[in-house]
Amino acid sequence: MTKVGIIGLGMMGSTHLDVYSQRDDATVFAVSDIIPERLAGKAKAEGNIEGQAQGGADLSQARRYDEGMKLIADDEVELVDICLPTPLHRQYAEAALAAGKHVMVEKPLARTAADAQAIAEAAERAPGMTMVAQCMRFWPGWDWLKAAIDDQRFGKVLAAHFRRLASHPGGPFYSDGKASGGALVDLHVHDTDFVHHCFGLPEAVYSRGYSTITGEPDHLITHYLYGDAGPMISAEGGWAMAKGFSFQMQFTVNFEKATATFDLANQPTVTLFRDGQAEPVDVGPGMGYEHEIAYFLDCIRTGQPPQTVTVAEAAATIQLVEAEHESIRTGQIVQVDQTAPTATGA
Repeated sequence: MTKVGIIGLGMMGSTHLDVYSQRDDATVFAVSDIIPERLAGKAKAEGNIEGQAQGGADLSQARRYDEGMKLIADDEVELVDICLPTPLHRQYAEAALAAGKHVMVEKPLARTAADAQAIAEAAERAPGMTMVAQCMRFWPGWDWLKAAIDDQRFGKVLAAHFRRLASHPGGPFYSDGKASGGALVDLHVHDTDFVHHCFGLPEAVYSRGYSTITGEPDHLITHYLYGDAGPMISAEGGWAMAKGFSFQMQFTVNFEKATATFDLANQPTVTLFRDGQAEPVDVGPGMGYEHEIAYFLDCIRTGQPPQTVTVAEAAATIQLVEAEHESIRTGQIVQVDQTAPTATGA
């Protein structure tokens, strides 16, 4: 039974809390939030996907701390789950790692590539295990796609497009581009990371985008360039849609022998088109959050470091996001540092 401490009870912290509370191999031993109403269980954040932040967890037996460093100092906490605003990730991750804890850091790993690299280096030195909550690597349908790409069951990928759009969530953090990074860093990073996961680092990126809310890119489209022989890969992300626009999460992937689509709003979410037929694909229940947490708890139990997502890969994804930002700023194709880890951790 792993004793878990969650720092930050916003939307993602509450979502993680719900997952841990439903498991029999972990217990929510401690929680921390600087907002008294959240710490007392009298207020909760809302999610943008059905099933997030349900608020059904019983915290009556959990230790409560008004500051995350106090939770980290609790010797009985074994796993620290950091769900704080992005600019605070490095400070709390380094402290938890130095204290010998296992650490889960909510995505994005950090606000900047420099901070992400610092966390990766601290994780390499630390005795505990570290995992970044890149939930799309575990999301039903997306993990199916990764397997289909790897084993080439439908041939090679010719083209793929990923799409993640929403209206702006509001609130001071998401409205402050210096803190959140705009939709580029906070939302689109999911698809950047999944492209990295499936296809490795591109040779270069070409991005166009605009800001209407945060001062940072709030809507963008990126082409990930894999050379003349590589697949055509692109992703669109943004939270600049008009109020009332429903959250959309989609992919369309064209293989040599089939086309696969995902649409969160559909049931089934994944459809495979081949031989003139549309086939529903059974990808299993749940969301990426419960699968990523189950995976990390199993890593802790078995002593096997995470491989589905490594801290080094997550740091490389932030470098890739920064290349996209530079392309938007300059209007030019930007080369990607190929010395960063690939999706296989090499």
